[in-house]
Amino acid sequence: MPDEGRITIARVEALPVAPRWLFVRIETSDGLVGWGEASLEGYADVVAAAVEQFAGYLVGKDPMRIEDHWQVLTKSQFYRGGPVLSSAVSGIDQALWDLAGRRAGVPVHELLGGAVRDRIRAYGWVGGDDPSQVADHISAQVEVGLTAVKMNASGRMSRNGSVAELDGVVARVASAREVLGPDRDVAVDLHGRFTLATARRLAPLLEPLHPFFLEEPVVPENTHVIERMVDTTSIPIATGERLYSRQEFLPVLRAGVAIVQPDLSHAGGISEVRRIAALAEAHDAMIAPHCPLGPIALAACLQVAFTTPNHLIQEQSIGIHYNKGAEVLDYVMDTEPLKFVDGCFERLTGPGLGIEIDESAVRDAARRWKTWQNPIWRHADGSLAEW
Repeated sequence: MPDEGRITIARVEALPVAPRWLFVRIETSDGLVGWGEASLEGYADVVAAAVEQFAGYLVGKDPMRIEDHWQVLTKSQFYRGGPVLSSAVSGIDQALWDLAGRRAGVPVHELLGGAVRDRIRAYGWVGGDDPSQVADHISAQVEVGLTAVKMNASGRMSRNGSVAELDGVVARVASAREVLGPDRDVAVDLHGRFTLATARRLAPLLEPLHPFFLEEPVVPENTHVIERMVDTTSIPIATGERLYSRQEFLPVLRAGVAIVQPDLSHAGGISEVRRIAALAEAHDAMIAPHCPLGPIALAACLQVAFTTPNHLIQEQSIGIHYNKGAEVLDYVMDTEPLKFVDGCFERLTGPGLGIEIDESAVRDAARRWKTWQNPIWRHADGSLAEW
């Protein structure tokens, strides 16, 4: 039994919500609540089961022993790691940091050493299958004040990349550059849809358009060949949304990638992403956390960004095409902290993660939860294609 008067973790809940997110709620014995996000797109129900199993260990423990809990949850069992367990730990870790900040009455970044900047540059996603659509979508992002966007290089990509496919990529990126001009940026996401050979053919064609970075030129299981991509082009290479620990980031950093993109809801939460950022700094690389997710993940990313010297830019999913059934700001009480100001997020000053979650909206959404799955694509010959 816990000592009388000692504050402990009383309850841990996993709440799946539209469009494809999983929120973690941790309540202490004195009624304080912290929120985290364990979203693993397509596997919310599986991660929720992992959170529930971890709850058996956490209930009754001191909520302030964040690092010790992280160590136990990631290392005490014989089988470790992977996206499911790492996502469950990530949501719990965020919620514990939120609790710590709320208990102290300060934003998390103050607990991490204080802010090194006052605002965080953000980018938004744009879609479009032809250059005119790309131009229209980018214009809409510019109108809300963003100074950077990211676009998919392509849809389904054939294994060896036809001339028409490569020309189409170049035309769409050229359209983006025309709208953005020389003072704004466009990043290009290959999404692991390209083979190394095709990505190496594409990069020189894009160099005159000066992409901000090329993301995930090969699937993460093939990162042992990413050095060949780095050596192909002057365009900065980015990767990491499907890497889950500093040990998995070490080979890509040694290969010379310029930007790493850990996801705070996949890669061990605030605690581990801080360590990944430090590892990246030691390799002269920047960090640009992956976050096409909900408001809690975004707030956690911003807390890390404000206190991380080598942070580059922050992805966010307000208005992203994946958001069907709910939007990022639907689950927060006050949208002001997540408002764009000149294409940036201003420094969060509220306690904990700096946002207030609308619990009634979350619980209502959890009652109506329907499992989300990404589409399954196939090549013309019927074989599976990368999504």
